Formats: sequence, structure tokens, C-alpha cells
Amino acid sequence: MADKKKKPIIKKPLLKKDRPAVPLPTLPVIASKSQRDEAKGQDKVGIGTSVLSLQCPYCQSQDFVKRGTRLKKGGKTQLYLCRACKRTFTPVWFKGRQHSWQVILDAMSYYNLGFSLEQVCKIMNMKKAPFNKGGKGDFEDAKSNGGGDNAKRPENVGIGTLQPSTLSAWLEKYGQLCAYKRMRSFGLKMYSPYEIIETCTLAHRQLYRFRYHKAKTKLIMADDFKHFKFKPMKEFLDNVTAETPHQYFQRPAAEVEPALGKQSLGGQILRASEAPLKFSKTEMIVRAKHNYACALAGLVFQGVSDNKQRHEALQKFFLANDSVTVATEVPVYLRREDLEHMQTQLGFKLYTKNKDAEKNDDANSLREIDSNEIPKLITGHIDFLQIRNGAIHILDYKGCAAKERPIEQLTLYALALSRLTGLRLFHFKCAWFDENDYFEFFPLHVVYKRNRGRKRIKTIEGVYNLNEKVNKIENLRPMV
Repeated sequence: MADKKKKPIIKKPLLKKDRPAVPLPTLPVIASKSQRDEAKGQDKVGIGTSVLSLQCPYCQSQDFVKRGTRLKKGGKTQLYLCRACKRTFTPVWFKGRQHSWQVILDAMSYYNLGFSLEQVCKIMNMKKAPFNKGGKGDFEDAKSNGGGDNAKRPENVGIGTLQPSTLSAWLEKYGQLCAYKRMRSFGLKMYSPYEIIETCTLAHRQLYRFRYHKAKTKLIMADDFKHFKFKPMKEFLDNVTAETPHQYFQRPAAEVEPALGKQSLGGQILRASEAPLKFSKTEMIVRAKHNYACALAGLVFQGVSDNKQRHEALQKFFLANDSVTVATEVPVYLRREDLEHMQTQLGFKLYTKNKDAEKNDDANSLREIDSNEIPKLITGHIDFLQIRNGAIHILDYKGCAAKERPIEQLTLYALALSRLTGLRLFHFKCAWFDENDYFEFFPLHVVYKRNRGRKRIKTIEGVYNLNEKVNKIENLRPMV
């Protein structure tokens, strides 16, 4: 009897439920200053496994300083000097890489704007002009052929050719950093990559680049029913380019209202950071956090060599990659009539410095401002405007957030935006941040006091004591 031929074994593909779980890429965590201080005395640093964590590869110490740069094939690389072992090292995430960290961020930004993998590689290889490095290399320059002289600049010479497979690997590895990725396919159905962000340069005594993500705003409104009430905000952003009264931001008050002249503070146009208006800091708290904005800021700053370009690089990356930032450098203004209405009809408390008060007399350091002392016009530009968790967030980047107290500036921004959109001040939150800290407060608690009698407020971060000083914030961090 002839031997039966064995049938070949055909392996069926595993069903989705039977497939082994593939671990998701971990989100890099930026180590705060307190975490670094705690890790100095440890033998094994827990945050050392993070892509963005910095430590000496020889002694695992985190006590280091910058020590110049080194020109490599992928561009300039920052060098660090370890104070413990006196050795020089480079960041771990640059080891063996052909492309610099800045090229990685630029490529992900172009992809999330709606360009395909091949289109992004073509743009990066031809232009070699950084997306997140200031005014040059904006996404609008992708229409140009070759990027002009940018490709011949010294910092761009030697950048390797980017391949779609490399970009795909970056998106898979750092995909969790770019939350807009889940909204990208829906945004492409609304606008082309060249139209998804509306850009306008505003000559308001100096140049400001207003940017507005139209697709993201629509998707945020439709994603959560709590955001539907912010439709007036969308209408305001749609009309910024066409209906902004630019003369308010350019001319002095004597030209805008010749009849008023320059009599006093009431006849001037002032910026929000220069306005004489003050607010009482009693019965309010400032919450300290370390959230996603801090992590993204630390990520972007790895690819920005010039500190002067940090501000605009941060705005571009937030707008193109996160899922909540809808606009940057938004122009706002407050008229004297608006402030008088808030003071008389809404009961908001507006103060100015009391020059007759003694130096240490905190209770009498402020006095209510008269109507003739209110500036004719207060203008400003909001750094970041976000819509998330049923509220509108006004953000301002500060180089050293822990030492700053921009309460008046951010509160005036919120009052102006509330007046221009018709939304209640209740829906606004204000915050300032850097790569280490994030501090937020409610502007309504600054201008409206209810005298509830509470002295402590419990939050997720801990227990805060209500501020008792009139002229300053005592504590930015929780007591417990």
C-alpha cells in the first residue's frame, strides 16, 4: 500500500482576539525640577528609561550643564558636561540617529497638517527648512520649490534624505505625543493641508503671526456637547482676519479720539501688561500642575537651539499636533465703556495702586479705580487659546513660570475675550506654564468675590489655602 502523502500544514491567521497584545509606545515624561532633585541621591534613576530624560551615561548623574554644540551629519547636537565625573556626553536619543530631533518634530507637524508620508519626505528633503524654528519654514512655504536659499544654510547642510519608512516609524514611536492624529482623517475631509490653518501677519506696533486651526475647532465643537455653547468663540475666530480693528493696536489714543487728547491714563492705549488696573488676590487659589502642556514644551525645546525662537516654535507645534489648541496670537481689546459696564452692572472689582498707603500696609495697598482713570483702550495678544473639558483656556508661556505672577495680564485677556464673544466669564480659565510647571486659576474668582467664608479648598493636587493677601499670591503649590 502506497504511503499516504502528508498534507501540508496551513497556518490560519490569528483572529484579532487571539493575537498577542502589542505594547503601546510609552509617552515620554519630562522630569520636573523636584523629580531631578529626588533622583540625585538614588543609584538607579527611575526616569532614566524615558526618551526625554537626561542623565550622564557614565555615572548616571543628573547634575550637568550645557557645554557647547557638536556639528554632526544630522545637524547640531547639544553637548553636556557632567559635574560628577567631569565627562562630556550627548543626549541618549541622538545616539545613532541620522536625523536631528528638530527634523523629527518638523516631519510629524507636516504629517498632522494632512500631507502624506511621501509628500512630507519630499518637502523635508527639498526645503530642509525647519517648521518649528520661527518665521522661516512655515507650512505655507511647502508650496515653494526647494525652499530657496534655506537648503544652503550651514545648519541644513548634511541632513540625510528622509524616507517614508523612517517617518512611519517616528509616527508609530511618538504617536501618543500628537493627539491630533486621531482627528487628522476627519480634518482632511474638510480642508486641504494648505487651508487647514488660517494664517495672518498682524502689524500691531510689531509683527504678530495669528494662526487659527479651522478643522480642529469644528471637530472640537462636534465632539462634545459641552463645547457647543462656544459657537460664538468660533465665529469670533473666523472673523479675526477680516474684522479686527487694526487701528486700535497701531495708533495712540490722540489719533483714534482727537477730542480726548493725552490728558491722563484715561486717554491712552495701553497693553494688558502695562495697564494700571489691579485686582484683589483674596479668596482665590492658583493650582500648580504638571500636565501635557509641560511635556510638549519640553519635547519641542529639544529641537530649538535659539531661546528667542522658543515662543513661536511652541505655538506652531501645539497648533499642528495637539488636540485642543485652536488659535495662537489672538488679538483682543477692552474699551473703557466695557470696563465701566463690568464695574457698575456686573459688580466686578477693579483697583489701582494706592500711592498714599504705607509700604507694608497690604490691606490698603489698593483702592477702587475711578472711571476717569480707566485707560481708553487696553489691547493684547493671547499666546495660546484652547478648548477642552467644557472650558476655554487662555495660556501664556513664561520662561520661568514659577517666578512669574501674570494674574492681571491673563485676567484682562479673559475679560476682553468674554466681552468680544458674549460668553460668560464663568467659562474661562487662565494659565501660564513652562516645561516644568503649569499654574492655572479662574479669572472670575479674581474680579468677583462672594465672601463664602471658606479657608481651604481640596483638589486633586492637594489642599490649598485661600489667599489672604490683597496685593500678591502667597503660595502657588498645595499645602498638603
